[in-house]
Amino acid sequence: MLAYPVKLTADKESGGFVVTFPDIPEAITQGETAEEALKMAQDALETALDFYFDDRRAVPAPSKPKRGQRLVTLPVSIEAKVLLLNEMIRQRVRPAELARRLRTTPQAVNRLVNIRYVSKIDGIAGAMAALGKSLEVRAV
Repeated sequence: MLAYPVKLTADKESGGFVVTFPDIPEAITQGETAEEALKMAQDALETALDFYFDDRRAVPAPSKPKRGQRLVTLPVSIEAKVLLLNEMIRQRVRPAELARRLRTTPQAVNRLVNIRYVSKIDGIAGAMAALGKSLEVRAV
């Protein structure tokens, strides 16, 4: 699972806490308490990932957390889309080309790489297969 370490900092000037992500600098949020700020962090991370998807930029892998550092884990459905986007970018495959390989429309592929659109995991797995990769799901 993709779990991103966060930096939780007390805001001495205005009170509360600020959460930032060293690996995803676009993700910043805050809360009155540390717990509230960490709850907001999930939404901030997902919102920041929208920028990567919109710009067709590879999403950075999470760095190794430092001892005691808190983590925000992506939902499996979004993690699968991140893996698909990153593989498309790595292979320089555009949605139109992947659509041709899948015998579908570019719009269908665009939905697969849109984190706000709910996609069936089978569709993402099929797209990964068309890229020569497999998507594995395991219970640990």
